[in-house]
Amino acid sequence: MSSIDRGGIKRRSLLEAGTAALVTLVSTQGSLAEPGYPLRPVHVIVPFAPGGGADILARQISWKLSERLGQQFYVQNIAGASGNLGTARAARAAPDGSTILFVFGSFVISPSLFANPGFDPKRDFAPVTLAATTPTVLVVNPSIPTHTVGELIDHIRANTGNLNFAHGGMGTQGHLVGEQFRLVLNLDLVNVPFGGAAPATASVVAGHTPIGFISLAAVYPQVNEGRLRALAVTGPARAGALPEVPTMSEAGFPDIVGDSWVGVLVPTGTPEKIITLLHREIVAVINEAETKARLMTLGYNPVASTPDEFAQLIGAELQLWKDVIRRANIKPR
Repeated sequence: MSSIDRGGIKRRSLLEAGTAALVTLVSTQGSLAEPGYPLRPVHVIVPFAPGGGADILARQISWKLSERLGQQFYVQNIAGASGNLGTARAARAAPDGSTILFVFGSFVISPSLFANPGFDPKRDFAPVTLAATTPTVLVVNPSIPTHTVGELIDHIRANTGNLNFAHGGMGTQGHLVGEQFRLVLNLDLVNVPFGGAAPATASVVAGHTPIGFISLAAVYPQVNEGRLRALAVTGPARAGALPEVPTMSEAGFPDIVGDSWVGVLVPTGTPEKIITLLHREIVAVINEAETKARLMTLGYNPVASTPDEFAQLIGAELQLWKDVIRRANIKPR
């Protein structure tokens, strides 16, 4: 074989090797880019005012997601109409993973409480995970001379028509648990809605509304600092963050119940691979020892359910709170 022939073979071999390397590089880059999420900052809607339970948890998880996925997950609070405004905004968002929604338990209450909440829980959203639960707490301003639920009931009856209770908005668990309290015990007590747990808490601290039914995550700092007095929690067991505070059942009122929860949703039509990725990453964040410790300090019980488990909870609680609203004769607004 001539030297010319050997050179041709050598050049051809180098060309083929280079082409193969280029194909491999393109293929590798394509496989790395295939998930393609998130390609830009992600809008995290919290349909309540800053400082409440859903907001605290959303910010904790969003900060961790930003670190893990290399894009900013930024929280926007869109408060109003018991969470309906922000939830309806999320329902209209593009189903491409650029918007996720953190919801409170009012998500399954509003459809029975409002004639047109602006969204359908089952039609408009795909579940990602039930992130955590937290009990509702019966709190009072320290100026109220009561240290037990029984003493508070006597105080309300002695001041008929003069007392009210704060909650995070029409259709929140705080609202309905407060209504249960009023109805079961036949009390003259006016409910005062706020645009989230944080402003409701601030009102009780200031004494404007001396009683509150508010999520533990929102009131724990004030209870811990002595600015609020916790009389009972409405969950099935005592809260780890407030172990000295009895349950309503232990206080003698087993019919007054209602845990709050925070879940994550995306608009219906969001690609399954994005839902799977979000679920995997959020569950990983919740299961981090640092995150668990932080959530427990805030009064949360970490859950991190599957999407199917969260869907089942949504279906069950839609019916549960529909029945409570009917029995309490609370009319749709």
